[in-house]
Amino acid sequence: MTETDVVEVEPVEDVEDSETLAVPLADLRPALEAVLMVADQPLDQVSLASVVGYPVAEVAEALAGLASEYDESGRGFELRNVAGGWRFYTREEFAPVVEKFVLDGQQARLTQAALETLAVVAYKQPVSRSRVSAIRGVNVDGVMRTLLTRGLVEEAGTDPETGAHLYRTTSYFLERIGVTSLEELPELAPLVPDLEDIEDEIAPVAAELEAPVEAPVEAPVGAPVEAPSEEPDGD
Repeated sequence: MTETDVVEVEPVEDVEDSETLAVPLADLRPALEAVLMVADQPLDQVSLASVVGYPVAEVAEALAGLASEYDESGRGFELRNVAGGWRFYTREEFAPVVEKFVLDGQQARLTQAALETLAVVAYKQPVSRSRVSAIRGVNVDGVMRTLLTRGLVEEAGTDPETGAHLYRTTSYFLERIGVTSLEELPELAPLVPDLEDIEDEIAPVAAELEAPVEAPVEAPVGAPVEAPSEEPDGD
């Protein structure tokens, strides 16, 4: 068999998509590497087999071969099968240099203003931007843009009464704080005993901000405005 030969894929029960295209046998490992390189989550063998058009058994063998190859060559990364899915990971012994890269400004920390805004969205979601502004007492446009860019919050439809855009936290937010669901967040009531009173006070302000007018007001009159420049551009 030459390198240009294409392996004919016989139907297998594991791979349901019969329209996938087989790659030359010599390209099977590189093809798997390419797919795994762009994946943002672990991929199981069935999914990979469906993509490259090979039986699951052959894909499993190729993945194991790649993992061994990386281990033997002492690469800075490794291919692991974790929880039924394959994914690239940096090698443990190089953790110090990876950590230095991350801490040297590649992931700028959120400011206190951003953290406070994120907390409001987390506990009041889905919530409009003007309501967040009313709760915090300041304009949050710049901070919300930062949170959207970082992938910590996302749009969640519109308010049926006012038409204002609503926002909620993302799965990436849960991942970053180390929980699997919003139910795992600590209760807010013990921290803010008068929460209901606060809600009653800000309700009229939020309603006024969300009311459709010719020149939408983004913050209560006289409220200080947070300059967008206070937020670093880095991730």
